[in-house]
Amino acid sequence: MAVASDFLIGANDEHGLNPPTPGKRTPVISYIGRSFYENEFNRQAKIDFILACLRCGFNVYDIHPEIQDISVSTRVVRANRARVSLLVTFAYNAFGAGNSFNSARGLEVYYSPFNQFATESRQLSEEVYESILANTNTPGRFVGQLSVGVLSNVNAPSTLIEAGFMTNFDEAKLMLNPNYTLQVGESTCQAVCEFLNVPYVSRAIENFPTIRLNSRGNFVTILQYILNQYGYNLVADGIFGVNTSRAVQDFQRNNGLTADGIVGRRTWNALLNLNPSANTLRRGSKNSAVLYLQRLLLSFLYPITNLDGIFGAETERAVRAFQSENGLVSDGIVGANTWRTLLSSVGRPNPSQ
Repeated sequence: MAVASDFLIGANDEHGLNPPTPGKRTPVISYIGRSFYENEFNRQAKIDFILACLRCGFNVYDIHPEIQDISVSTRVVRANRARVSLLVTFAYNAFGAGNSFNSARGLEVYYSPFNQFATESRQLSEEVYESILANTNTPGRFVGQLSVGVLSNVNAPSTLIEAGFMTNFDEAKLMLNPNYTLQVGESTCQAVCEFLNVPYVSRAIENFPTIRLNSRGNFVTILQYILNQYGYNLVADGIFGVNTSRAVQDFQRNNGLTADGIVGRRTWNALLNLNPSANTLRRGSKNSAVLYLQRLLLSFLYPITNLDGIFGAETERAVRAFQSENGLVSDGIVGANTWRTLLSSVGRPNPSQ
């Protein structure tokens, strides 16, 4: 077996959000009055992939950390200067003019025959394709060839994942589903491990060590990435300094944990949302499980304007609507029965659709 730390994995998400890249969005979804932007999926899937790779011991280089779009040539230059061992790009497909939903659906994974490592790029793409199919309900279309810069001009094996069609109504809803982005990111990491002959380390809680002030390494970087997703503003440098410690303590207070700044099993559980249904949520709740709930509800097309982890009036209205439309007591409290229905599948589409 190879050693993960011998490799530098490049991670890329197509397009941008601030401002949104023109045209890279779903048709307007009438019930929620907005489109889902392609980069809302791409960026989250990339982050889930990065976290999985760090957990497995790889070095990781994010070639597109900015929120805004940057040119393909800039991304290629960054990847080549860093001398990445391979590059994975996350994207979401579209069919037609993009103004209405249609029946095109499924997973496509691409490599370039003009990459100097074309054979390895094809092999990597095939591993990614099979891994995502094995771990999701997404139908497969093909592994194909595509001559774009992030595939052709990178001096390493390179693959591009089109994880679904944003012009397909059902697959559009998956773009913001936290379970789907996680499945795609984790499946891609598993494929990279297989390709490089490196052991895959699962997301099980026993694989997360206790870390604290002055700790260093990949798991500190994982912590910093996750805290940033909960609204903190940390440099993901792998160094557990004072700012990281303060953010951990604030997170712990918000999640009903002892605010000691030590990231052990209970704090990792809350950070990773390994068991969200253990939380009974209601108006006034403020924690990581609420953010997960909000992302699920929005992906089921219940209007959530702010994904902020705060269970306010809007979240309560969405919960009550979900409960009513799924045969549950509409009390606005997310307990065992509501969690069971939320987690049983991708959820029933909103009847208004």
